[in-house]
Amino acid sequence: MDNMLIVAIFCGLWYAFAGWRPCYLTHNIWLFPLTSALPIGILMGDVPGAMILGSAIGMLYVGLVAPGSEIPADQSSAGLVGVAIGLAIGADTGTAIAIAVPIGAMGVFLNTLRRLINAKVVHMADKHAANGNAKGIRNCALWWPLLVNFVTKFPIMFVMIYFGTDVIDGLLKILPDWIMNGLSVAGGMMPAIGFAILINVIAKRSILPFYFLGFFVVEIFSVSALQLACLGVPMVVAVVLMSKDAEENTVKRALQSSRGSMDDDDDDDDE
Repeated sequence: MDNMLIVAIFCGLWYAFAGWRPCYLTHNIWLFPLTSALPIGILMGDVPGAMILGSAIGMLYVGLVAPGSEIPADQSSAGLVGVAIGLAIGADTGTAIAIAVPIGAMGVFLNTLRRLINAKVVHMADKHAANGNAKGIRNCALWWPLLVNFVTKFPIMFVMIYFGTDVIDGLLKILPDWIMNGLSVAGGMMPAIGFAILINVIAKRSILPFYFLGFFVVEIFSVSALQLACLGVPMVVAVVLMSKDAEENTVKRALQSSRGSMDDDDDDDDE
């Protein structure tokens, strides 16, 4: 069997089942590009290359926040297509990211379609609940959403990977060098944008100095991630303890101040 056929089937099944959360017992980790990159690398015989592409694509969505029902991007489809096709055509990280970004945007529409169909399933569950049909409710909670996931996601993912590999490979071969260089540069900038979004989400004046301190320590002294963690953990513990002590001292001063005010009031009453 053609290896890309196997990869396309696997990616289609992964895309369909990774987002299925029966009773919310599974985790969103299955949607991360780095998670799906490992089995893709095993199937395609290049685990290191797959992990490199998966981590690069994953950095785009490191600061991804989905407020309420809003889905800003579909990192699962971006990771599956970007890693699979990137490995198949021998693309660098910049080109793989350039492939993944529009796929992630398109995945938002698939998720919207899936939710629209699932809304009908919810109405079916309401009717079963009104009739006291426990089996019907169970089917609407578990199996109907799985079927909707499969129908809306598997065919699209299979077609994109199985037939899209040759199309994208041929397109990249006929593109002029200046366009390819532009795609590589733009793709290389995307992870930085992902980190910028993350900083914007968690940015606090009390935290930013430590972020820049860690950055400069790594750049100047070339320390490893393990060494930086060994340095950072005691600093975090010290800051937490100092903050706790400061809060306790503030509470004590407030209590002493209130007691002093009460004593003054008592003295006034005695007079």
